[in-house]
Amino acid sequence: MTEDLKGLALDAIATSAAADDPDYPRFHVVPPVGRLNDPNGLLVDGATYHAFYQFSPFHPRRKLVYWGHSSSTDLLHWNHHGPTIVPDSSYDLSGAYSGNAIVLESRELEGAPVQAPYQLFYTGNLKDPVTDERTASQCLVTSSDLRDFTKWPGNPLIPANAEGYTAHYRDPQVFRDPDRPGEYRMLIGVQRVNETGAAALYRSRDLVSWEFEGELTFPGAGGAFSSFGYMWECPGLVRVTDEDTGEEWDVLIWCPQGITPQREGFENIFPCVYTVGHLKGTELRDTDGTFHEVDRGFEFYAPQVFARRPSEPGPVLLTAWAGNASEDDQPSIQSGQWVHALSLPRALSLKNGQLIQRPAADLPHDAGQPALVGTPLDSGQYEPAELHGHRSWQLRLEAEPDRTSGAWGVRIGTDRSHVDIILDGGALRVDRSTSRYTQHGAVRTVTLPEGCASVLEIVHDRSLTEVFVGDGALAFTMRSFVDPDSSGARLLAGGVLTLKSGRVRTFTPVPEAL
Repeated sequence: MTEDLKGLALDAIATSAAADDPDYPRFHVVPPVGRLNDPNGLLVDGATYHAFYQFSPFHPRRKLVYWGHSSSTDLLHWNHHGPTIVPDSSYDLSGAYSGNAIVLESRELEGAPVQAPYQLFYTGNLKDPVTDERTASQCLVTSSDLRDFTKWPGNPLIPANAEGYTAHYRDPQVFRDPDRPGEYRMLIGVQRVNETGAAALYRSRDLVSWEFEGELTFPGAGGAFSSFGYMWECPGLVRVTDEDTGEEWDVLIWCPQGITPQREGFENIFPCVYTVGHLKGTELRDTDGTFHEVDRGFEFYAPQVFARRPSEPGPVLLTAWAGNASEDDQPSIQSGQWVHALSLPRALSLKNGQLIQRPAADLPHDAGQPALVGTPLDSGQYEPAELHGHRSWQLRLEAEPDRTSGAWGVRIGTDRSHVDIILDGGALRVDRSTSRYTQHGAVRTVTLPEGCASVLEIVHDRSLTEVFVGDGALAFTMRSFVDPDSSGARLLAGGVLTLKSGRVRTFTPVPEAL
């Protein structure tokens, strides 16, 4: 008898006690049960944000990947919905893997083969149970209302990898071609037969019939990306405006597996990087091969931007998996049978070719300005009373450089179990060695971009912490499993600290309707 995979997932969700776990974040996207990883199909529909994601409801006893679904009207209060894509078709029996979404205008639907404004693209994964041989295909799911979802009867759209590439061929990103109205592009992360990573491009007029264009190339990069890791996962191109010049750039964000640059950073199992240029055909021009990590934290991977209708423009918003490969051994598996979360959506811009990332939403309750602002603090620890009793909060501090000496920062947790976030001259130092999760990094020091060491913003949500330094010039995401009975935070001053300004916000959930 064929399993009712959707029914089994709904049963697992209905009986879950994950939300009762004191480590369960309150204003981030988290799975209702089991495991979450890559964000998928992010989109904005009017005033509502939809986040789909890789979802394994039976983790860890059974690895079977669905697409989960949550929605929000403020990027803070997220509602769970039933699974969107169920791996129950001949082409995705081993999992409905990552992809993205496109939201169509009514004019784009005229004469289109699929009369549905919401189109979700994903990789169908199929493994032979005897040989373990993989088949990866690119598939389509559509919806008219974001409540009911239908697999395209003509799936798969792209049944196999192109010649010259292996079956590691996944994570489609579909977007409109800004240079050829009425046409669409698809970017796919691939592996060449010589086991090096790349990205392939396809083109379509109707989102159903796709023609292979070729590999994405970098004519000005001097070969920097010709043999750059053994597989490129989750590639995405997004157009971002430079804040200073107003010039538009195409930012390629991707996860090259197996790179080991001989410079600071890249400590995670797999990194996530970006480079900036201008897309012309299959060439990303005006990039000289320079690349940077998107986020310097312990847990950050597979970021994706929210899709919008052209008639509903808005900021470029990015969300990522606050995790990485081989990091499922977290305390929440034992305490609540769930693991992982998505980062808080952040707004993207550029300055001088560098990504700027800022939290896209402020927490709802403004607790005011810390009473410590304007008062010189000598070496020691100081507790902002505004945070007392809170385990989900947002804190932004700006020091007066001329009246501050020595290292300073914030301690989350107790002296026995804590995470320290310290600005020390031109470096950010993060130490979670006394927390309950250190297996994939306990202490990390990051050199800061020049001129940004006086502004520190921290978004903390029970067991997930995101740090932004210098008004978004550097981002650092991590899991922060301090003792669940601790709350608030303390300022740490290694010398004299004088705060020029400060702001505290705390999270108050919306009461559920009776």
